[in-house]
Amino acid sequence: MKMLRSRYSFIVLLIFVSGVIQAKADDFKCPKASRCYGKRMECPKNCPSANSMNTKAKVCTVDCNSNSCKPHCKHVKGMPLPAKPEYFRCHPASRCQGKLMECPNECPSVKFSKKKAKVCYVNCDSPVCKPQCRHPKPNCDGPGSACHDPRFIGGDGIVFYFHGKSNEHFSLVSDSSLQINGRFIGHRPADRARDFTWIQALGILFNSQKFSLEATKAATWKSEVDHLKFSYNGEDLVVPEGALSLWYSPQKDVKVERVADKNTVIITLKDTAEIMVNVVPVTKEDDRIHNYTLPADDCFAHLEVQFRFFALSPVVDGVLGKTYRPDFENPAKPGVAMPVVGGEDKYRTTSLLSADCLSCLFSPESNSTSTKETPSVKEYDFLDCTRGASAGYGIICKK
Repeated sequence: MKMLRSRYSFIVLLIFVSGVIQAKADDFKCPKASRCYGKRMECPKNCPSANSMNTKAKVCTVDCNSNSCKPHCKHVKGMPLPAKPEYFRCHPASRCQGKLMECPNECPSVKFSKKKAKVCYVNCDSPVCKPQCRHPKPNCDGPGSACHDPRFIGGDGIVFYFHGKSNEHFSLVSDSSLQINGRFIGHRPADRARDFTWIQALGILFNSQKFSLEATKAATWKSEVDHLKFSYNGEDLVVPEGALSLWYSPQKDVKVERVADKNTVIITLKDTAEIMVNVVPVTKEDDRIHNYTLPADDCFAHLEVQFRFFALSPVVDGVLGKTYRPDFENPAKPGVAMPVVGGEDKYRTTSLLSADCLSCLFSPESNSTSTKETPSVKEYDFLDCTRGASAGYGIICKK
């Protein structure tokens, strides 16, 4: 028995000695060109090493050009651990019926954290029922976008400009079951023949419902302030600030989702369209480059928009909508740097929520019959054939 205890004591002693040897402090000798040249410094006992796998532990640091010529213990920010993927459970009333989904490792969080970083997006009304990685803001260089002053990219991928007129409304998309109008704001310098314009608001007619959102006027831009205003069927609508804040229409066919704390939303029209919206100002740099000569009391807050459509008819019309026709031929001349499309009289509506333009097709009464008899032009979501060039919006992949 004594022999056995003696062996155990010897083993414990060996382990202790081994630990002491391993914990021996690092030492450093400063180079010839430094202030502390020739001095050998040993790390303190409470931080014996200059390297540590523990991100919370202190490490030994040596400044060979300091006056003290002594090593110090400091917290050094280590490599961050990979974020754990978040989980998201769909509402029981959605198409995905309460399914629990895990975000991919590529985009583990549903919250917007870095510029240009992708976030985990879950569309609970999609037949796929899988989370996807996507950019939370409109891609102004992708199909279906309307940004800047204003520059459109059609369903065919071709860039064109439609200037419209300040303080007037124009049909962007018009179909038997969907009408989307844009309100244009603008500014005309004294030496200009036309207005500089931007899209300030969207008006949507869908399933006998009226929905609008607009960028509120601001003298100076403050990113910490929400510049979005909503209305539903003529009444002001409040969508609480904060990423992932949701609002549904009573019929659950219109959804508004904030994908950032302020100024960025996704609007989903069930089985019909998805609209990504971001509010931005005209910056001083934009003003300088384009010579807008904007007044000091208005930063012209406006909308950057990108559309995805799931069920347009082959006769769809509107400034942007017509580019989704199967037989559409773009009138823009090849090689023209800024092809401008006219037709203001054809697309002008009397208000943001009217469908009375000369080319308007919206007719909710005939919607039930027209959708059954007319084939649909669809864009397939969750496809990215460009390896990030267009964020996968408005792209149809072909072999």
